[in-house]
Amino acid sequence: MPELPDLEAIKGFLRPRLVGVAIQEVVTGQPVVLRQPSVAEFVALLRGNVFAGVERRGKFLLFPMTSGHVLAINFMLTGRLQYCLPAERRHARTCLELSLEDGHRLRYFDDHLMGKVYLVEQLDSIPHYQDMGPEATDEELTLEVFQKRLRRHFGQIKNILVNDTFVTGIGNAYADEILFAAGINPYRSRSRLSPQEVEKLYQATRRVLAEATETVCQRLGEEIHREIRDFLPVHGKGGQPCPRCGNTISQITAHYRLTNFCRRCQA
Repeated sequence: MPELPDLEAIKGFLRPRLVGVAIQEVVTGQPVVLRQPSVAEFVALLRGNVFAGVERRGKFLLFPMTSGHVLAINFMLTGRLQYCLPAERRHARTCLELSLEDGHRLRYFDDHLMGKVYLVEQLDSIPHYQDMGPEATDEELTLEVFQKRLRRHFGQIKNILVNDTFVTGIGNAYADEILFAAGINPYRSRSRLSPQEVEKLYQATRRVLAEATETVCQRLGEEIHREIRDFLPVHGKGGQPCPRCGNTISQITAHYRLTNFCRRCQA
């Protein structure tokens, strides 16, 4: 799943290449991912429209158009974008292809067709969009605000971190990394965290996301469909030695979610 660092890198790559560029043609290969409006209206509204910006909100990538509409993509687990020339091989599960006036293609593909693509005039018309909490990296998300929001949620701390109503932009991978940096077991109950641990969690959230965003932005390049995770200390490293203590990193899979952590470093 593309998370805050990934989407920031994709946004940074696409913005100078798309703004002011018109869409000449729209092809919907797998229209099941198109949630609003109807496919016919979606195509008619996008054809001839011009990109006015590239933004991000939580795990959505947003493309404001000069018509006043916004193309909003929630990638979910397997959705990816491809920015390429027409000759580049088309992915088998390409759901949407935009032919741009400069000769490039912007393609959205999704192996499991789980993503959601909207074209709306008001973002609040997207289900649950208005329920998202503040950005995990927002300067106004102070420690005090973080603590106050955290107290509203119950259950395991990893589940809270990936809950967009708490703060938005954190997914499965970076929840693992934040908890590792904070030294907190992902299965700990929120109610059992001490004030000192909550502060560590807050600081780890800011630091991990900032450092990861910088790394992904440096490495992503033009292959915006790639998911760069090899530099992460624990996520996806089940069975390998912990980079901090050498203990074997645990790996647990439940409900399509992979969790990696160190049982020795994370209490």
